[in-house]
Amino acid sequence: MKFEAFLNEVEACNETFRRCIADYHKTNDIDTDEPKGPDGFQGLIYSKCWIDTVQWHLEDEIRRTDIDPDEALSFKRRIDASNQARTDMVEQLDDRYLERFQEVEPNADARLNTESPAWAMDRLSILALKIFHMEEETDRKDADAAHREKCQQKLAVLMVQQEDLTRSIAQLLEDVHSGQRIMKVYRQMKMYNDPSLNPVLYKSGQEG
Repeated sequence: MKFEAFLNEVEACNETFRRCIADYHKTNDIDTDEPKGPDGFQGLIYSKCWIDTVQWHLEDEIRRTDIDPDEALSFKRRIDASNQARTDMVEQLDDRYLERFQEVEPNADARLNTESPAWAMDRLSILALKIFHMEEETDRKDADAAHREKCQQKLAVLMVQQEDLTRSIAQLLEDVHSGQRIMKVYRQMKMYNDPSLNPVLYKSGQEG
């Protein structure tokens, strides 16, 4: 495959992120069920972004200054569960990449990468959310012109970041495909959600 093909593939993920975020904001409700997304790999991309989008708004809610402590604790529990779901989804995506490139024999001088393709996609999903919400800020009727201008400048930086990261992921996929980089995945091994690994839980008899 040529670089352009990988670039088109990552651009398709950006389009799926945009579609997912737009779908969420039809209700803008953290309790809205995830709608039916695309099929195949893009379906996983959509579900990954849905998790990110709901969590984005959970993080907003928990920072309300008038929030009830019990409600805040409930949001914290949901955020913990969402973080685990996000990690699980990224690992599913990496499993797809591992399967896809399993026949590739890395070159003798092939290099490792600092992150896997799916974790790079995770950053791209978050960038899509930042762009959506920064765009909202550039058009806020209740904000002054200085605020909108400042947000416009930030939006421009985010757009460059999105373009650069999109190309970087395409280059990574191309390098893995050609054997120039090694496709290797390290699982996150999150401990705080595991009652057998979190000492606060297992010492209190909540190991299950």
